[in-house]
Amino acid sequence: MKLIAKVIIQIISNLVAIYAAVNLVSGVSFSGGFEDLLIAAGILSLINIFIRPILKLIFGPIIVITLGLFILVINVLSIKILDIVSDPLTIQGYIPLFLASLIVGIVNFIVTASGKAVYKE
Repeated sequence: MKLIAKVIIQIISNLVAIYAAVNLVSGVSFSGGFEDLLIAAGILSLINIFIRPILKLIFGPIIVITLGLFILVINVLSIKILDIVSDPLTIQGYIPLFLASLIVGIVNFIVTASGKAVYKE
């Protein structure tokens, strides 16, 4: 049951993060409705569950050498994959892509930190 709750919280967190990135970063647009936003959040959650750990494993030594800063590149790659897979989401350029990944990362960090504070696993 905890796993299902974590996945639902992650999807909601990604939904809020994508919505915030669309509204805060010029160059990031979303042409779909709420259902499309929910699907994009689900896709991003799947990317974070399955692809991101593989990228962290592959680039582990680089992450250690850069003292964790290479995680930003992995976040950018995750958002770029979402941009490619999700038709309603359009990101124009590398700076909006980087800023969108920062916003998504910050929102997910806040939600994860507050969730751990509330549930104290």
